[in-house]
Amino acid sequence: MKMRKKVIASLLAAVMATSLLAGCSKGTAEKKTDDQKTDQKKAGDTKADASGAMVFATDDFNAKFSPFFADTVPDQTISDLVSVGLLTMDRSGAMVYKGIEGEKREYNGKEYTYNGISDLTVTENSDGTVYYDFTMKDGLKFSDGEPLTVDDVIFSMYVFADPTYDGNASFFSLPIQGMKEYRSGVDTLFNLILAAGEENKDFSKWTEEQQKTFWTDYKTAVDAFVKEIVDLCVSNGSNKEGDSIAACAANYGYEGLKDDATAMDFFDAMLAKYDGSVSKMSAAESAGTQFADLMPSYKEFSVGVETGESAPNISGIQKTGENTLRVVATKVDAQMIYQLSINVAPLHYYGDKAQFDVEKNQFGFPKGDLSMMREKISKPLGAGYYVFEKYENGVISFTANENYYDGAPKVKNLRVNYVTEADRLNSILAGTVDIATPSFTTEVADAIKKANSNGELSGDKIHTVAVDALGYGYIGINTHNVSVNKEPGSDASKNLRRAFATIFSVYRDLAISTYYGDRASVINYPISNTSWAAPQPTDDGYEIAFSKDAQGNPIYTSDMKDEDKYAAAKKAALGFFEAAGYTVENGKVTAAPEGAKMEYEIMIGGGGSGDHPSFMILTEAKKALADIGITLTVNDLSNTSDLWNKLQARQAEMWCAAWNATPDPDMYQVYYSDIANGGKEPGGSNYMYQIEDPKLDEMILQARESTDQEFRKTMYKACLNDIIDWACEVPIYQRQEVTTFSSERINIDTITPDMTSFYKWFAEIQNYQLAK
Repeated sequence: MKMRKKVIASLLAAVMATSLLAGCSKGTAEKKTDDQKTDQKKAGDTKADASGAMVFATDDFNAKFSPFFADTVPDQTISDLVSVGLLTMDRSGAMVYKGIEGEKREYNGKEYTYNGISDLTVTENSDGTVYYDFTMKDGLKFSDGEPLTVDDVIFSMYVFADPTYDGNASFFSLPIQGMKEYRSGVDTLFNLILAAGEENKDFSKWTEEQQKTFWTDYKTAVDAFVKEIVDLCVSNGSNKEGDSIAACAANYGYEGLKDDATAMDFFDAMLAKYDGSVSKMSAAESAGTQFADLMPSYKEFSVGVETGESAPNISGIQKTGENTLRVVATKVDAQMIYQLSINVAPLHYYGDKAQFDVEKNQFGFPKGDLSMMREKISKPLGAGYYVFEKYENGVISFTANENYYDGAPKVKNLRVNYVTEADRLNSILAGTVDIATPSFTTEVADAIKKANSNGELSGDKIHTVAVDALGYGYIGINTHNVSVNKEPGSDASKNLRRAFATIFSVYRDLAISTYYGDRASVINYPISNTSWAAPQPTDDGYEIAFSKDAQGNPIYTSDMKDEDKYAAAKKAALGFFEAAGYTVENGKVTAAPEGAKMEYEIMIGGGGSGDHPSFMILTEAKKALADIGITLTVNDLSNTSDLWNKLQARQAEMWCAAWNATPDPDMYQVYYSDIANGGKEPGGSNYMYQIEDPKLDEMILQARESTDQEFRKTMYKACLNDIIDWACEVPIYQRQEVTTFSSERINIDTITPDMTSFYKWFAEIQNYQLAK
């Protein structure tokens, strides 16, 4: 499923991709379980040292290497190697304001200088507006020798702001002065023909032939979209082969359709929930493929059509000098500085210089028509470290960009190869790969130690760099599907979920130490330890997750042995079940209250063999819950896309997965419900927990509308406490991620020093050298 491969994080993708540009702290689209295995082909067998190139192994590509439309981590990595960001990020995840001369900052007891292509001055005004003033470095060039100027920045911003833009970036959602006015009065041909209906006779904005093509392709796509949902319902056991569309729709959350309902009836019912927006509906309800990818002529109908008054420019994007730019925000937004760090695309390549004249409100392409950018989606050009040469047979070839602003890479040739997860470490040992990022499992760590003659993680064959991953593992609980009397926010429902959370929590230390050893640690709040907002054990009010009983008393004492803790957890869970309205007799649950059950399912992507960090938690929890009368069905999935499909269908009860995070800890994307407005504009991943809390919503908004880090940290601590109170998410572990290098092929003294979650292996790739 495509959702499984969405962009989460890379050095600049953390700023550019869905996870941040949608304003989230946890990654919005890729929500995959750790150590997930998929069947994939192997890369070519050419020896790395024979080619003279440095070789990096990664996941498969989607071939969207565009700075505008990359939508997977591997594709975004390619874009980042080719492009350069408007701003630079340091090792702690903070933006660099003075990139032209370089800015010195300390990390891990050492001083580092961070260079970039611009300087930025931020001014908060008394009227509430904020000025972001950029000055571009002189003499910048793209890899083809053409100058990089402020015009390229403005062009790039207007692409991201276009009314028809449908990539992952949400630059258009920033509170930039004049943004709404510029995007209004324009709609896509797709939306207009859809709204007009199949019987429309007004062909003033499109031809009759276009309308016929649209409806033929639209119906084809509808049938395919609904078929994927029906197939999902059958495959996960919700329905049987041959069940009607209405029956499948009911199990997908759309009850009330007529018995003879068609695919279009079901599709229209879903559309109605999203105010007729196919894109929003598709993003939330797809059981596999996005609607746009199912409709053959979608691109033809994605162009903009003028429908009313529309501003000719974005008044808050102002060219203030030969090489300076001001962006005016209407309010303070803590996320904005990250989202302004767009990859700067060349106007002369992706657009048309003849159509660029700021004074005439021309920005390099016709408003509402991004066809020029789409034509070059798989052939990127930029001002980054390397020049994209070709992509074939799962291998992308690059040459060094001699015009790179911080010095041309010393390694002149780079290849990025698609290599399966299972083969990456062996590929380094075989000499076909120089750099790889395998999952840091016990097996991988042992294999590395065995390969090195010194028996360590770094030695004569493989050099290892491990950092805390920008994310964390968790167990999720859907508040609607695990509730009492269909009241997810009631005390009874929260107590039901706390019963499960208490049992899960007590086995975390055992499971994580067994699976990861010292390569991961148990966490107690649903936030990555890499974040400055993460509560620390030394903070006032820090608590072990789910360590109090239904009366608010501590469940555990410091002198308890493990077996005593397990027994205490079962006793506390019984108390929560009773508080939830369950009947408890003689130490066992005997009956459930209305709307609740005696049996619940939890899904985990262990490949059908239990290969997952949290699997031991579930096996122990299953036994413990059985002892007190509750059945926990553990569904170990061989195909984890089934998990995401069921989550999107809002059918999941409980599941195990991992969130990817972003530099800023904003919680809007996952927890914001917009419940005060009827839930019309919730965060993009809110559907997973379906948490609905106006108090939490308000705190999230207050935190993102301030740049005072201490204030925000206080607000986020309150948010985290509220999330724990809802018992919709059980924090499990903070793991390490590893980058492995061939000690025989790479001069280890030249690799990026002090890598972090925010400062990846390729952050200083221009300095790498091959071993002599």
